[in-house]
Amino acid sequence: MKEGIHPDYRYVVFEDESAGFRFLSRSTVKTNDKTQWTDGNTYPLYKLEISSASHPFFTGKQKLMDTAGRVDRFRKRYGQAGQTAAG
Repeated sequence: MKEGIHPDYRYVVFEDESAGFRFLSRSTVKTNDKTQWTDGNTYPLYKLEISSASHPFFTGKQKLMDTAGRVDRFRKRYGQAGQTAAG
């Protein structure tokens, strides 16, 4: 194999910020943050917005994250939830 062309494949801690869920896996993701894992070693930290701990498909709970009123604008434009075009 050629030297210097492969990404750095190492252990990384992934943290779901919304659920407080963390897991250790191997990855080539680039990050500057570091954290200490339960084994006492320090690993790079990559922060996630969503994971299996917070995704509605896996949790069975629907979280509505409205940023800048997008849902409200949609409901004003197209009507309230539960209404159909056929009426």
